[in-house]
Parts: sequence; C-alpha cells; structure tokens
Amino acid sequence: QVQLVESGGGLVQAGESLRLSCAASARTFTSYIVGWFRQAPGKEREFVAAIRKNDGNTYYADSVKGRFTISRDNAKNTVYLQMNSLKPEDTAVYYCAARFGVAVSRQHYEYAYWGQGTQVTVSS
Repeated sequence: QVQLVESGGGLVQAGESLRLSCAASARTFTSYIVGWFRQAPGKEREFVAAIRKNDGNTYYADSVKGRFTISRDNAKNTVYLQMNSLKPEDTAVYYCAARFGVAVSRQHYEYAYWGQGTQVTVSS
C-alpha cells in the first residue's frame, strides 16, 4: 500500500509561484512512478508531470513545460511540483498519484494510488 499526502496549494495571482509537495509512505519500494494530475471543474483529469523515483527521469505535459518542475527527495520520500509563471488556466485541484514499475504513464487510470488533492487557484 502507498499513502500519499499533498500540501502546498493556495490562491495566487497570475505570474506568481507555488510549490506542491507529495509525501509518500512507501519507503520500501524503490521502483515507482509519481505523477501529478489536475482537474478543473467540468473537465477531465489531466496529466501534468511525472518522475521515476529510481533514476529521476521527468516527463511533462506540453502546457506546463518550461514553467513547472517536478523533483524528488528520496530521503524524505517526497515529490515536489514547483509551479512558476502561473496562469488562470492552471486553476484546478492537483493530485499526486503513484504506480509501481518503471513505465511512465500519462493516463490517470493507470495509477493505483492517489492523494486527497490540493486546490490551486490563480487569479488574473
């Protein structure tokens, strides 16, 4: 089992930054993928970024590439999402999710473990 707890959401103005954290309980599992997804009202859940825990390889949606950075601290079993130059269209509930293995997926239904979500609101 993997338990995920997100933190760091909030209300910011366009152009500002936020850092989200995802703390995972699965200390004994070295090979898994952590992804960030987001869901805005009335829209489907969409992929934002992912990182492979063992080698740190990262993957991004085109809409956030160059603005968001995903990173990990294996000692703390935590994954971060640094979000810069935020836009109103980034407003959503952000979720972290985990799946075991080495294959990175951009499909939310391939992630078995999910956090509770954290709200990010960007005002114009």
